[in-house]
Amino acid sequence: MATGAFGVKSGRSLGDIRTLPPFIRLLAGTQLAFNVGFFAVLPYLAEHLGGALGMGGWLVGLVLGLRTFSQQGLFVVGGALTDRYGPRPVVLAGCVLRIAGFVWLGYAQSTVAVVSAVVCVGFAAALFSPAVESETARQAVRHEQATGHPRARTLAVFSAAGQAGAFLGPLLGSLLLLADFRTACWAGAAVFVAVLAGHWRWMPRGEHHRDGAAARHPQGALRATARNGPFLLLCLAYSTYLLAYNQLYLALPEEVVRATGSQAALGWLFALSSLLVVCAQLPVTRAAGERIGHRTALCLGLAVVSAGFLTVAAAAPAALRGTPGLGPAAVYVLLLTLGQMLAVPAARALVTELVDERHLGFSMGALSSLSGLVVLGGSAATGALFGTGLAPVVVWSLLACVPLLGAVAGRAVRVRNPCR
Repeated sequence: MATGAFGVKSGRSLGDIRTLPPFIRLLAGTQLAFNVGFFAVLPYLAEHLGGALGMGGWLVGLVLGLRTFSQQGLFVVGGALTDRYGPRPVVLAGCVLRIAGFVWLGYAQSTVAVVSAVVCVGFAAALFSPAVESETARQAVRHEQATGHPRARTLAVFSAAGQAGAFLGPLLGSLLLLADFRTACWAGAAVFVAVLAGHWRWMPRGEHHRDGAAARHPQGALRATARNGPFLLLCLAYSTYLLAYNQLYLALPEEVVRATGSQAALGWLFALSSLLVVCAQLPVTRAAGERIGHRTALCLGLAVVSAGFLTVAAAAPAALRGTPGLGPAAVYVLLLTLGQMLAVPAARALVTELVDERHLGFSMGALSSLSGLVVLGGSAATGALFGTGLAPVVVWSLLACVPLLGAVAGRAVRVRNPCR
């Protein structure tokens, strides 16, 4: 029976879920619920701020930027708290804050109240997500050691669950908005009440190792991370993926508007991306695992993402319009999503091989926070690039270079005693 660096054996995708321990299924299920609650509200926030509350465009952008910063930029804080206190209290605190933030947001009218509620919502995710992600990674390693079930396939279940939530959340939100934005906020809060109850009831106590100076002093994890060259290279490679993925919200709308004159087709393309991950994440991870290792999967995924940008660049001189003009954009979304399915579980699996388990929460948070900083600067540069008047073939070709550079960085990552 063939096995590769992922240690993959034959089996059906649904079997991957059924054979996982109940605690890992709980973590995957709460990731799904987390995204359902999040995407039932947040995609409609900008319209609520600019329409119902009458905020100016610059203020709407500022509020959305503060939400992103309070979430992505503070992941490392949630990770450090997870290492210090364990995942259970951090997850529960994140759920309480998210419930409070959504209810507050539903009733907020003034700018100060809106900003405070949005920061509360963002910081809740900065607590919840690193705790859940690091505990999932930790449990995936233990499950692999106990049964031989590859950690990357366990992490792929987690990714697929999150994408299912990202697909279902906006659909729920669009139905709730038939009432009003406040109703959507209450529904989002209700989802997190269910998540809170589930973790309060079933998340094990005492699942945390607090031995050693690193757990008592977060600066120990910071020093270890700063000296961990392979992990920093992984962060660089992963940041190029996130920057490329962020083009779904910047470059893709530009291309869709160029081809059709409106953004109406964007929703269908986003749905295509989410459905592809839900349906194909586990088979892709299983198929890749039979042939390649985590590092190679990461690099291959980044190369596939680059090919998506090159597809649009190659079609740009033809300047296709209408439905045919959406063809390159659709291929770009498909290749970006395929690259995501290869790269994301591999990157998370690599973290477990590159860092001490005591630093796993901090490292998962640092992976997101450091990558978020790169995306912040890179997105500004991308926006400026589209404003220079360069030909689309040049712009999309330059964007294709970003994940290729990430693949080079990923290839340079050296793992001691890689998991097989």
